[in-house]
Amino acid sequence: MAPAEESTKFEAYPMKSGDGPNSYAKNSTYQRGIVDIAKEILHKEIAERLDIEIFLSSNTFHIADLGCSVGPSTFFAVQNILEAVELKSQSQGLNSQISEFQVFFNDHTPNDFNMLFKSLPQNRRYYAAGVPGSFYGRLFPKASIHFFHASFCLHWLSRAPKEVSDKNSSAWNKGRIHYLNSREEVVEAYEAQHGEDMECFLHARAQEIVCGGLMLLIVPGLPHGASHSHTEAKGSHEVVGSCLMDMARKGIVS
Repeated sequence: MAPAEESTKFEAYPMKSGDGPNSYAKNSTYQRGIVDIAKEILHKEIAERLDIEIFLSSNTFHIADLGCSVGPSTFFAVQNILEAVELKSQSQGLNSQISEFQVFFNDHTPNDFNMLFKSLPQNRRYYAAGVPGSFYGRLFPKASIHFFHASFCLHWLSRAPKEVSDKNSSAWNKGRIHYLNSREEVVEAYEAQHGEDMECFLHARAQEIVCGGLMLLIVPGLPHGASHSHTEAKGSHEVVGSCLMDMARKGIVS
């Protein structure tokens, strides 16, 4: 997909930039906790499923963290991946074969990449590069990435479903920023958009990942059969939605 096409298809709302008290960098301990919890699974899957030998011809292991924001969670995730790959190499007696790591940090174009790169660990053992753009489209050349990582970002849709803002639609979601406690048509509109987005995401990654590569996707969800209205996020969504509606009535946001 060409960049011009992508910019018209996807909406972009990056996390709060900078390193101030309200920034994502200072308010992402929950996301860091998710990365820590996933570390054991990450090591296990790489140890069991990653075929190190197929990557030896390039001598460079390519990693992409999708939806990286401004850190610091992304740096801990990358470090966990590097450690797991190195342990796998050592277990096969190939620790000297993969000589270098290249890490691509991806997020929307308006993301604060300046803050991200200013925060890079000084003792990192990899080359770093930024890749702006939506992960719901193509980002890399074919068969170029060995390991994809995406943590707590795939629940963000590429755009709000058109139906929920259409007054003539049965899925019009007046006065709400979410689908919790909404009519079934609203839920179906969000589900359809998520399904479309995931199809685009997986199609793009299928072309970009090398044969034998791996992906770790950490996505919040609900147990099968659970009601959407029973999610733990319901309360916070309702509070934020109420605040935004008040701000809209006062003309602060539109």
